[in-house]
Amino acid sequence: MVSMADGRSSWWLPTVGGVAVNVAPLPHWLGAGFIRLLGDWIDPALAARLPFAALLAAVLLLTWSAAFRLAQTEAAQPLPFAFGGEADPVDYARAIADGAVLALIASLGLLQLGHETTPELAQLACVALFIYALAANPAQGLLPKAAMLLALPALAASGAPNIAAGLGLTGIVIFKNSSDPQARACIAWVIVSAGLSLVISLALGHWSWQFGNFHKIDQVFAVVRQWLWFLWPAWPMALWTLWRWRRHMTHRHIAVPLSCAAVTSVASLLCGGLDRVLLLSLPAWALLAAFALPTLKRSTAAAIDWFSVFFFSVCVIGVWVIYAAVQTGVPARTARNVIKLAPGFVSEFSALSLVLAIVGTLAWIWLVRWRTGRNQHALWKSLVLPASGVALCWLLMMTLMLPVVDYARSFRPLVNQVAKHVPADECIAAPSVPRSLQAALEYFGKFRVDGTDGAKNTDCKYLLQIEARRGKSAAPPGWTRVARESLPTDRTDWTVIYRRQSMPSSRIR
Repeated sequence: MVSMADGRSSWWLPTVGGVAVNVAPLPHWLGAGFIRLLGDWIDPALAARLPFAALLAAVLLLTWSAAFRLAQTEAAQPLPFAFGGEADPVDYARAIADGAVLALIASLGLLQLGHETTPELAQLACVALFIYALAANPAQGLLPKAAMLLALPALAASGAPNIAAGLGLTGIVIFKNSSDPQARACIAWVIVSAGLSLVISLALGHWSWQFGNFHKIDQVFAVVRQWLWFLWPAWPMALWTLWRWRRHMTHRHIAVPLSCAAVTSVASLLCGGLDRVLLLSLPAWALLAAFALPTLKRSTAAAIDWFSVFFFSVCVIGVWVIYAAVQTGVPARTARNVIKLAPGFVSEFSALSLVLAIVGTLAWIWLVRWRTGRNQHALWKSLVLPASGVALCWLLMMTLMLPVVDYARSFRPLVNQVAKHVPADECIAAPSVPRSLQAALEYFGKFRVDGTDGAKNTDCKYLLQIEARRGKSAAPPGWTRVARESLPTDRTDWTVIYRRQSMPSSRIR
C-alpha cells in the first residue's frame, strides 16, 4: 500500500519488491488511498489500518441490520398468546439483532483474524453486505438495491470471485423459491450483481481456485478441531436453531444465513480447511445462532455462562501473571520463560495501557456479578459473557501484551540488524525471503528491494537468503558472505547477507 501511495507500484497490480503480492486490488486501494490522504499527518501504517477498522465496524452494523430485518418477517415472529402479552415485534427484532452482534463478537475466529489489515476483512464486509441485501429485500427500498449491486462486485474485486459466484447463485435460488412476490421480483438485482462480479473477475484476470488436498486423516481431524473453536460459540447455537426451526427452512430468516454459511464453509473445506475463508462464514453463523435465543433452554444458557466465566477468567489471569513477570520479574519462573521465548526483550511501562487494562478487568468482574445475579435479563443474556470475554482478551492483548508480541513477531529488529551491514537506500536482492520481510525491508529500512531475480541475474550489490541453522550452506557464485542475522525468536533459520565480490570486502562474520 505504501508502494502504491508513493508511486513505486501500479495501482492495478500491487507489488512488493517488484513482485505482485495479490490480485485483489480493492483492499489495497483503500489502504493506499488513506495513506495518500492522511500520510502527511499520521504514520502510514496507522493510516492504512483506519479503513479496515471501519470495515470491521461495518460488519457488525450490517449483521445487526440483517438480523433485524429477518426477525421482522412474519415467519420469524413468536406466536401470539391467547390473551396477549407477547413481545412487541420491533422489540423482539432488536433483541434478536443484538444477539446476532454479540454472537459475532464472541466468535473466536473473529478474535484471531478480525484485527488484521488483509483482503479477507474486506471480503468479510462484502459478505455481510450481501447478507443484509438478501435480508432487507431489494424491492423494499433504494438502500438494499445499492447494497445488492455493490456486494458481489466488491467481493470479486477483493479476491474472492468464486465465493461471489456461489453467493449469487444462492441469492437467485432463495428469491426464486420465495412465496413473497416482491422477493421473487428481486432476482434481476442478484443476476446483475453476479454478472458484474464475473466481468470484474475476468477483467482483473483472477478467476481461479486453489483447491486444498487432504492426504492424511490427521488433516481431517485438524479441520474438525479448527471448526470447533473457530466458530465457537455460534456453531452449537446454530445447530439448535436448525433443529428447532426445522419446519421453517425455506423461510428467509433461516434460508438466508443457512445458505450463505453453507457456501462460505464449503469453500473453506475446498481450500483445505483455510481459516481465512472460514472467516467469511461468521456473520451467517452468528445470524443462525441469534434465532436460537428464543428457544434456548435455561440449562444450556447456564452452561455457556459458566464455560465463558471459567475460560476467559483463566485467560485474563494468565495475561496479568505474564505482565507482572515482565514488569517486576515476579513470578520468577514465568519471567524466565518469557526471556527464553523472547531473548533480548526489554519491558516498557505504559500508564495508559495499564489503566485501560484495569478498567476492562473490573468491568469483566462487574459483568460476571450482574449476569450471575438474580436480575431480569434480556433475550441476548446468554451471549453477553462470551462476547465480553473476547473483547476483554482483545483489550489485554492490545495493551499489556502488545510490546512483547510486537517484539516476537515484528521484522523491525531484523531490519535494524541488516541496516548495520547494508548502506541506506541500497538495493537488496531478496527473491527467496518471505514477502513480509520484503515489505519490512522497504518500509522499515527504506531499502530498494528486488524480489524478481535471483543471485545470477540481479543488478543489486547485496543479496539476502534464508538458510537453515543446521548444516553449512555455500555462498552463491560471485558473492561473499557479510553477516548472519536472525529474528530474536527464530531458532531454526539464519537471514544471511551477501555482497558482490567485486566490492571491497570486509570482515566476514
